[in-house]
Amino acid sequence: MAALSSITFRASPPAEDAVIAQHFYAMWRDLGIPPDSIQPNWRDIALEFITTARQTLDYQAFVAEVEGAIVGSAGGQRYGGLYPLILSPQNRQYGYIWGVYVEPAYRKQGIATRLTQLVVEHLKNVGCTRAVLNAAPQARSLYAALGFCPGNLMELDLTVDSTGEKQ
Repeated sequence: MAALSSITFRASPPAEDAVIAQHFYAMWRDLGIPPDSIQPNWRDIALEFITTARQTLDYQAFVAEVEGAIVGSAGGQRYGGLYPLILSPQNRQYGYIWGVYVEPAYRKQGIATRLTQLVVEHLKNVGCTRAVLNAAPQARSLYAALGFCPGNLMELDLTVDSTGEKQ
């Protein structure tokens, strides 16, 4: 384990997008998603998404580095929206944080906290008025400690019937 003072935090250039994509994949695997539930071309999908977000949504990733190795990453961008964005940007310009990941050997050292803070700073700098994210249950306390409030995201699983059986 490295002390937080020996960890370098920095913005990640496009040349490292493959590492960001790999961490995104690893995050889903850590959450228990089986490999056969992940598209085989996951890397290409992630890289295309990141490229488009860099070009159109002010996407920026940040990494944590120890002795030249990237051990954690997080990204954020202006939120494109799920519905027409008719409110003026100064009143509602959401930023979305995604892909916060730290390799298992480096967890519980404040790395995810610092990466999230860097993404929040970036979102403020590009004019966002709020930051949103979807948190895994085990990460909710981390985000709450940073001031994130539980949201009103409500979900309905459309793959099960009203009795809870898979359709």
